[in-house]
Amino acid sequence: MLAFLRDIGLEVRLAPIAEATFLPGLTIQDGAIVVDEAQLLHPGDLLHEAGHLAMLTPQERAGATAPIPEDQGMEIGAIAWSWAALRYLELDPAVVFHADGYRGSSETFISNFSEGRSVGVPLLQWMGLTTEKTFPAMTRWLRGEMPGE
Repeated sequence: MLAFLRDIGLEVRLAPIAEATFLPGLTIQDGAIVVDEAQLLHPGDLLHEAGHLAMLTPQERAGATAPIPEDQGMEIGAIAWSWAALRYLELDPAVVFHADGYRGSSETFISNFSEGRSVGVPLLQWMGLTTEKTFPAMTRWLRGEMPGE
């Protein structure tokens, strides 16, 4: 996962995290995902947080620091992005959609995406990251500047 995230252009740093974080062993600082391997409980959380960063414009991404403001649309987009990433990496969906996450809806997300119901894909499509016909294949992994931005 780390190599994939770096290959698509996201910065990932391995470092101790002293403060409490929303997800154990994981935070975002100045556009980089910071991972404390000793505290990380669910490696798949990396893909979900990467999805949040991937949907930001380059300027927003460069300055992003946890906590990223909650936005239901962006949350759903990050879920779809992380599904595409886990399929690309050929991971078991339970790696990302684990029992401790997604407010008890992990199995529902796995079922929906497995059956071709692709919640969040219109947002990724609008951002130029995929198309409805090709999802979970991605056209690109990181959002660029949108016209008019």
